[in-house]
Amino acid sequence: MSIDIETRSSVDIKKSGAYKYAQSPDFEILLFAWQWENGDAGIADLAGGESIPIRERIALSDSFVVKHAYNAAFEWYCLNQAGYQTPINQWRCTMAHGLYCGYPAGLEVMGKAIGLPQESRKLATGKALIRYFCTPRKPSRTNGNRTWNQPWHDEEKWKLFKEYCARDVATEREILKRLEFFPMPESEWGQWRMDVLMNAYGVRADGELIRGALDIDGISRERLTGEAVALSGLDNPNSTSQLMKWLADNGTEVGDLRKETVGELLKSRQEGNVQRMLEIRQRLGKTSVKKYAAMEAALCGDGRIRGLTQYYGANRTGRWAGRLVQLQNLPRNYIKSLDYARKLAKEGNHDGIQLLYGNAQDTLSQLIRTAFIPSEGNRLVVADFSAIEARVIAWLAGERWVNDVFATHGKIYEATASQMFHVPIEKIVKGNPEYSLRQKGKVATLALGYQGGASALIAMGALQMGIPEEELPDIVARWRKANPRIRDLWYAVEQAAVTALQTAAPQAINGLIFRPEGDLVYGQTFLTVRLPSGRKLFYPKPFLKENQFGRLAVHYYSMGQQTRKWEVSSTYGGKLTENIVQAIARDCLAVTLERIAERGLKVVFHVHDEVILDAPPDVTADQVCALMAEPIPWAPGLILKGAGFESGY
Repeated sequence: MSIDIETRSSVDIKKSGAYKYAQSPDFEILLFAWQWENGDAGIADLAGGESIPIRERIALSDSFVVKHAYNAAFEWYCLNQAGYQTPINQWRCTMAHGLYCGYPAGLEVMGKAIGLPQESRKLATGKALIRYFCTPRKPSRTNGNRTWNQPWHDEEKWKLFKEYCARDVATEREILKRLEFFPMPESEWGQWRMDVLMNAYGVRADGELIRGALDIDGISRERLTGEAVALSGLDNPNSTSQLMKWLADNGTEVGDLRKETVGELLKSRQEGNVQRMLEIRQRLGKTSVKKYAAMEAALCGDGRIRGLTQYYGANRTGRWAGRLVQLQNLPRNYIKSLDYARKLAKEGNHDGIQLLYGNAQDTLSQLIRTAFIPSEGNRLVVADFSAIEARVIAWLAGERWVNDVFATHGKIYEATASQMFHVPIEKIVKGNPEYSLRQKGKVATLALGYQGGASALIAMGALQMGIPEEELPDIVARWRKANPRIRDLWYAVEQAAVTALQTAAPQAINGLIFRPEGDLVYGQTFLTVRLPSGRKLFYPKPFLKENQFGRLAVHYYSMGQQTRKWEVSSTYGGKLTENIVQAIARDCLAVTLERIAERGLKVVFHVHDEVILDAPPDVTADQVCALMAEPIPWAPGLILKGAGFESGY
């Protein structure tokens, strides 16, 4: 049975997430639409006094009926919140399945990408109808002082809204019929269910710290803005155009005021007021502090934040993505007295933080991580894989010396420098002149594994490390010579992908299988890469043509990161290798999540290759790291290692 519901709540779902939205006291389900596999369809007007029919109501908890929905986590949670008991293990998510197959998220955009006819896609009027019936109104004399538009306030619109809901469930069904030609492995459905339950459980947040940080940020911004007005005489010193003109009038011409530009100007030590205005600009531009506002918006009544991860949010690799607070880019912290800084922040003590740490915005930024705390009586256990991408690519390529390093001392940066510069590794230690080579080994290891050149080294911070730009090509050449099997892997992967499309025959290399796949009914086509785990990567609508460098290359359709449109992308050996390596690393994390769940422990969120558990005091980081280091059944010879800690935040 496919299901679609229309709901309303006074909570802003975009800012606060689906879980807080559905927990609101005024949350209600307005419409319930369904369609059976054999074609029966219907809609129950719950707002108009109808009930879900007995057959469909029984089906919600019937283990013999599989329930499908687009973004099924929402339907599942909302129905349970409304009193309809329906276990998550009976549900399947059509959006998750579409993401697995390389399609974009969003019912309308996925319908278009998958090739649905126009009449089967989402009604264009849908968003307007949702605003009318599902968003609270501001009471006024003209609308009769009502807070909600009810069905009887516009019967024609309500009729259209019911058609829209019925159309959504039909669209979901049409998408599902196409996706069923390319099934998702059962292990992935298990990962999806774990993600839903983890998001529903949530993580406890320190509301006192969040509110104190917001108060301090408000005071700091007000004072900094006042100082900037006094220094410059500008009406709005936050205005980029006004400030750029003021800087030019004061002898500092700039093309933009981006974070990087301001940082470079500050390093060059401008004169007097100009220096101070740039410092103020930098502090006021500290966008990471906005995460406190995101946390406050998502904080549920029980002090937990829910819905922080998105299963298959990065559908080129299958990695999870961050939502709401965006955990993937939390600032690091370097403050030694974190406990005391947290105490001052909880008190809203702006002057104390400014006096002790000198920069309120930067201090608040460093405290963001510490706003996540364990449940009462527990502690957070944090563990992540050490250098997992370097381990995976060496294992996949068969780069023996790198594998030997990870199997023994693990000093990959020193070992890489030793291989590149032909210096005994024993000499690359602190105190010796050869130790400076470690930086070059480190940046090369981090930047060059995916066919990158000098620009990749720069992006990884080589210049900031003090490495002269003229030395970068030599570092690239030395690293590639020291890692011939990894270098060969890029070209082998590219050739396998191209040959698979040229010959329509599968190509196998290094435990990977490249294969063109499609269906004759709907005309979907993919280039797939079967990973060692059995999971596949999907590249939709693939074809071959010359790229910008005049080489025959794989092209496919994806959601453009800049344009946010479904458009043609091209790829090459290094990029394909990056996708594959990150996908294998993701599958290693998935195995670890299963192992943790088998022991009855709670993962509250995970970021990249790191897991965060809300655990009793007897659970240690060493125990979790031991799970990470256990052999992966489908990756014999892959040596993994975890590192972690336990903390009250």
